[in-house]
Amino acid sequence: MGQVRVGTASWTDPTLIESGWYPPEADTPEKRLRYYARRFPLVEVDATYYALPAEQTAAAWAARTPAGFTFNVKAFSLFTQHPTRVAALPADLRPAAEKAGKDRVYLKDVDPAIAGQAWDRFLAALEPLRQAGKLGAILLQFPPWFPISRARKDYIASCAQRVAPRRVCVEFRNRTWMTPDNQRETLDFLSSHQLPYVCVDMPQGYRDSIPPVLAATAPDLAVVRLHGRSAKWDSKDTHERFGYRYTDDELADWAPKVATLARDAEDTHVLFNNCYRDYAQANAQRLATLLKG
Repeated sequence: MGQVRVGTASWTDPTLIESGWYPPEADTPEKRLRYYARRFPLVEVDATYYALPAEQTAAAWAARTPAGFTFNVKAFSLFTQHPTRVAALPADLRPAAEKAGKDRVYLKDVDPAIAGQAWDRFLAALEPLRQAGKLGAILLQFPPWFPISRARKDYIASCAQRVAPRRVCVEFRNRTWMTPDNQRETLDFLSSHQLPYVCVDMPQGYRDSIPPVLAATAPDLAVVRLHGRSAKWDSKDTHERFGYRYTDDELADWAPKVATLARDAEDTHVLFNNCYRDYAQANAQRLATLLKG
């Protein structure tokens, strides 16, 4: 079995800080990251979805964590065809984006040269993590309006080529990628490009529900993201959507599945995205214990 790293999709959520998971002395962002990194080997950075990161921030993350610690980084919203605030772009790139006459733009609204510059700056900002050996995978999480098609598969492959030799992993939120008729095609496409499929656990029965299929589509990395099973998945309140604490029985059911997946990849990343209070941290610690047992 390959190495399994378990972590969470945030270490900065305000409700986590309020929950008391951090000791009183961990009262600064630096101290909280150092505390988190003593307990988990992996974390996912969500802030990079909302704005391009700064190189000095990535350098600080690298300096505040021990050797072997891994950061997975969520791709900037523009790159995954989500609506992006023009104000989130670097100041010198905004005038070109503002020509669309909108406060928020999609990739299709932006000149390819501007998108290319945004990609270059995104990757350059992550360079301190890469140089430190702490950059895991860049998460390409595509939206519910991104159904399966040849053009979209070509776009995914182009993103992977752009960031190479850095790794990407691919998560879908449109069910057409993983319907019974298309599931094999999707997994074969990812395998042919050695792109890790992000296996998910999420509420079922919704328009954007993806089934909990476990598959390793790259030999070096497998990824699992657990979003919880909230009965309010369609809520616009983030904490209602993700405020779900897995039971011990549910985690005991996941442990052998993760172990089986890990047989097919050198490294397996398991990330709890049920980021409300200390739910993700408590569940991650429990799953890590079960995997060791």
